[in-house]
Amino acid sequence: MTTRKNISGGAAAAMQHPDYDREIITVIRSGLTPKLLRERLHEYHEKDLAEALELLRRDERHRLYSILDTQTLADMLEYSPQRNLYLEEISMRRRVAVLSAFDVTSTVEYLQQLDKDQRDTIIDLMEDDLKKEIALSSSFGKEEIGSRMTTNYISVVEGAGVRQAMKELIEQASENDNISTIYVLDGDGVLVGAVDLKDLIIARESTPLETITTTSYPYVYASELIEDCADRIRDYSEDSIPVLDENNRLAGVLTSQDMIDIVDDILGDDYAKFGGLSSEEDLQEPVKKSIVKRLPWLVILLGLGMVVSGTVSLFEFVVVQIPLLVSFQSLVLDMAGNVGTQSLAVTIRVLMDEQLTAKQKLFLITKEARIGFLNGAILGALSFVCIGGYLMLFKGQTALHAFSISLCTGIALLTAMVLSSIAGTGIPILLKKIKVDPAVASGPLITTINDLVAVVTYYGLASVLLLKLVPGMAG
Repeated sequence: MTTRKNISGGAAAAMQHPDYDREIITVIRSGLTPKLLRERLHEYHEKDLAEALELLRRDERHRLYSILDTQTLADMLEYSPQRNLYLEEISMRRRVAVLSAFDVTSTVEYLQQLDKDQRDTIIDLMEDDLKKEIALSSSFGKEEIGSRMTTNYISVVEGAGVRQAMKELIEQASENDNISTIYVLDGDGVLVGAVDLKDLIIARESTPLETITTTSYPYVYASELIEDCADRIRDYSEDSIPVLDENNRLAGVLTSQDMIDIVDDILGDDYAKFGGLSSEEDLQEPVKKSIVKRLPWLVILLGLGMVVSGTVSLFEFVVVQIPLLVSFQSLVLDMAGNVGTQSLAVTIRVLMDEQLTAKQKLFLITKEARIGFLNGAILGALSFVCIGGYLMLFKGQTALHAFSISLCTGIALLTAMVLSSIAGTGIPILLKKIKVDPAVASGPLITTINDLVAVVTYYGLASVLLLKLVPGMAG
């Protein structure tokens, strides 16, 4: 990893983000000799080079590929969202070298998108050790932890002394740079514990290795589903977490970057589900694939929307006699939907804790119901005053009729917000109970269900409070 270009010019300049893209493009187009150009480009971080890459012409990119060393080129492309496009512009042998410098997970991800002939050609040109790593990573499904692990780690055999451990560290560090944690294995490769690099450095040569070995160390199994152990991964602040096979042998590790990527992917999928998508989308995704992701939820929501519309038609006799009610229908429906979505967001976040008890879940439901009630009471009171005043001043309604309608709206708003809070909390808890991802109780689904609740509440109250109790209300 290269260091970022130094910035000078005092505090005022430090406050302003430098335009690295323009600087890098200027350097590339400067006509410098390859050696000087490489030295200048090494002053910039690979992420900045990746961002500038998108602004270069194809011939300028080819020049850059030729000038940069393999490791820098690989680091730069790993930061680029259009990595696959740029890899196709590189010659086959250089591409193999770059892929060999990638993290194994990134290499496997790229290879899986190629046709079989291309994939086999590239793998045949790789070193045997890398072939084994790729085969190991590819042997796991995309949803399994093993597909994300790397063999970039340092290990020593149980019973070795500090001096021997330091020697192993130095030898293995030439191939593996993930050196902050050294894993201790027995003769069969079974994980015994871990040693922090700092403890190893300051330990005396005569210190037994077991005295500085942590045996209560977090770990996951390669065959575990990513989603099932994401919470455990997030709970630890280790630089890497060991991944074990079914015989408890060390198969690989998850680096801190791997852990960040896993959590980010899960959050991205959950965010997509909140929007009614089956999974996350990106800018380069084909239109057909995006349609396939979105259409199933839209069909379900269309059906639910028809149910809501059919329910409204059941109260047609109310609308015919009091047409003004239609003016405030969207107010009740929108507020119910907003409250339900808020409760849903809170509940999904809380449900990430797998240790949540039934008592805590019940407390969450009652808490959200209380919040919905108090917010509904405040907003219902405001709507009672504002809608009543509006109907008197601008619609020529009598005080009795104006405030009867506003009272009905206020009570409906209060009731709908309480029920929506309960629905927004109870539905994901129920889905979690029956082993369904609670994130599928997405915003559109909760909103549609709450529309149904709000419609029944609003027009049901109107039919009772206004038509039956207020004289002369029916038009």
